[in-house]
Order: sequence, then C-alpha cells, then structure tokens
Amino acid sequence: MPRRYEIDAAFKQAIKKSEKGRRTVTTEDFVAELAKLNWRWDLREANHWIEIYVNTFHDVSTEEGEARTFALYNPNGGR
Repeated sequence: MPRRYEIDAAFKQAIKKSEKGRRTVTTEDFVAELAKLNWRWDLREANHWIEIYVNTFHDVSTEEGEARTFALYNPNGGR
C-alpha cells in the first residue's frame, strides 16, 4: 500500500547531479521512483505535484509535452 510520505522521498531519489553540480529532475525519473514504491502516476500527475509542492525547482524543458525537466535554482541570486 503506498504512503503519502513516499512521494517526497521518490522526488528526492529522482534528483540527479551533473558534473558541474547542477541538480535536475525529469518527470520520467520521478515517475520511475514512484513506481518502485507502488505509486502509479502518469507524467501529467507527476508534473502537477512538482508544480504545487516543490518551489525550489523550475521548469527548464526544451521541448513541449509532459516529459519535462526541472532544475534547482536559488531564488536569492546565490546569496
């Protein structure tokens, strides 16, 4: 049985760090992590959750559609 707190954990597991230190999350990775925890979401549901509950990542997708990429940003300009 899926549990609500697992959604946040799945999001954190989906975060990838590049060689330059940039942290990103793709909707596909998030959905895959959710599936490991018995959550069956489609890309649209995952995007909706990210948009509502995660305010430290913004959309940096280069293509239209539900397969999106979100990147960590600092709203204070790095200070």
